[in-house]
Amino acid sequence: MSGKFKRKGDDNHASDADSDGNAPPKKSAKSNDDEDGIVVCEISKNRRVSVRSWQGKVMVDIREFYVKDGKQMPGRKGISLTMDQWKVLCEHAEEIDQAVTENT
Repeated sequence: MSGKFKRKGDDNHASDADSDGNAPPKKSAKSNDDEDGIVVCEISKNRRVSVRSWQGKVMVDIREFYVKDGKQMPGRKGISLTMDQWKVLCEHAEEIDQAVTENT
């Protein structure tokens, strides 16, 4: 296996682990909204975009959800973008749209 690939659990992403590699504290099950997050839109049945605070930083969170015991729960699949990353993405939105158009 090459050095590019990591085993599950070796990840150290802002949305999955803190700087020590430990998982963030689990939140208690809540209704559709986290108390520190605002659901902006649902982009499909199990995917949504929200803005939330994580470790004192505002993040744009694009995440898959799953149902457990009849409740929507956030999954590990997703990405949390810092405000700097979000701004870069927004600045390139037209280029992304153009590339999508060229590839459809």
